[in-house]
Amino acid sequence: MEKYLTIYHDLVNKTTTKYWGNSTMLPSENSLAQTYEVSRETIRKALDLLAQDGYIQKVRGKGSVIISRNKFDFPVSGIVSFKELATNLKFPTHTIVNELSIVKADQKLQSKLDVKVNEPVWKVVRIREISDEKVILDKDYFNKDFIPMLTKEICEDSIYEYLESELQLKISYARKEIIVEEPTQEDRELLDLEHHSNVVVIKSRVYLEDTSLFQYTESRHRPDKFQFVDFARRVRNG
Repeated sequence: MEKYLTIYHDLVNKTTTKYWGNSTMLPSENSLAQTYEVSRETIRKALDLLAQDGYIQKVRGKGSVIISRNKFDFPVSGIVSFKELATNLKFPTHTIVNELSIVKADQKLQSKLDVKVNEPVWKVVRIREISDEKVILDKDYFNKDFIPMLTKEICEDSIYEYLESELQLKISYARKEIIVEEPTQEDRELLDLEHHSNVVVIKSRVYLEDTSLFQYTESRHRPDKFQFVDFARRVRNG
């Protein structure tokens, strides 16, 4: 890994764990360069990436301001696996595979996954625990043409990691819809909903680099545990 990426990951950890206490500013570029024993150019590359990903805001003449980030922020615009999200949460997490099966596509799934009726597709239902509470129910459907084999062990770990590392698939983009629904009977049975009368549902159609639609998913969240956010920067024309 290039040095500036190592520094970037270390700074991400320090800005999200209050390493600098209640300070709202990062140390100066000169100070960081001395700490990491690298050039200021290397530090600038790391800081540029921090700014791009929404961890800091560079203010001319002042330095880098740390942007407050909630550990339970759920990124809307990105395509993030639960394993990747769990790494950032800093809380104990666990995945329970409730169902792994091959089902025949009905008419609803035909339109959502762009497959033929009765075509076999993977169905994966997983319960996500955070701090021993069941707060996310993920229901995934995968086109079997792209993913000929899945196992419980893969689903417990990270399906995306398997697709990208083992199958060499290039996951590119997704179309997402966010809605609020009343919990289904399945939601109430599998999630710790307590008194909550709604769930936040993210419906996603996920595409490969060649624009092939390979996944349809419904990610059903307990509403008190997440805020669904995007980090945006204005880009001026000209």
